[in-house]
Amino acid sequence: METQPGRKFLLELRCTCFLLIIIFTVSGVWALEMSTGKIPFVEAVNGSDVLVLCTYVSCIGIKDLYFKWEFNNNGTMQKVIDGTIPTDNVDPVNTVIYRDRVDFVGLSKTNNLSMMIWNVTFEDAGEYTCFGKNPKEKGKNHSAIFTLYVVDELRVVDNTLTIIIVSCVGGFIALLVIFMLLKNFTLFVLAKLEEKNKECLVSSSGIDNTENGLSGTKTTPKATPKKA
Repeated sequence: METQPGRKFLLELRCTCFLLIIIFTVSGVWALEMSTGKIPFVEAVNGSDVLVLCTYVSCIGIKDLYFKWEFNNNGTMQKVIDGTIPTDNVDPVNTVIYRDRVDFVGLSKTNNLSMMIWNVTFEDAGEYTCFGKNPKEKGKNHSAIFTLYVVDELRVVDNTLTIIIVSCVGGFIALLVIFMLLKNFTLFVLAKLEEKNKECLVSSSGIDNTENGLSGTKTTPKATPKKA
């Protein structure tokens, strides 16, 4: 039998585990999340304009959300933009841009912290970190990385293999359709021939029975010659 202290210890252990589960679940749901999109990179031509995407979401809302963009210059993080969003649906304040050819194009109403880089150069290529800190979460930091590749010209994708695969698949499907049509046509012709053969057999059987005078058939009696 369990003693009273043992039961108390098990009860406290269960309560502690339950509270930990609730804390981890709630923190996972309420935490601020930063995102640079489903495809967090882009390949841009030298001299073009590039939108560097970043959005955020928080189920508990924000208050004095601090955000910034940083560029990883060979291991040294250089600040590109920073600012503060007082609360939900309020435009950022105290936004500062630290690099040329860069504009902040985000809107708090759409939880957008994106920036535009005009006339990109090869020096602009690299990793950009979108950072956010929501005081409601007691100082937790969140970030997401966007990678920019700068090239002389966009690569031409060789679709030869794709065309070959599509052609093979299309040809196989066409052959399969032709085979099914021929199969159905053959079965139709055979069914018609079988039906015709049955009709011929029935007709032949009726003629033979009539000629042989079998029971069930009618014959015309010959007339009796008259005596002179």
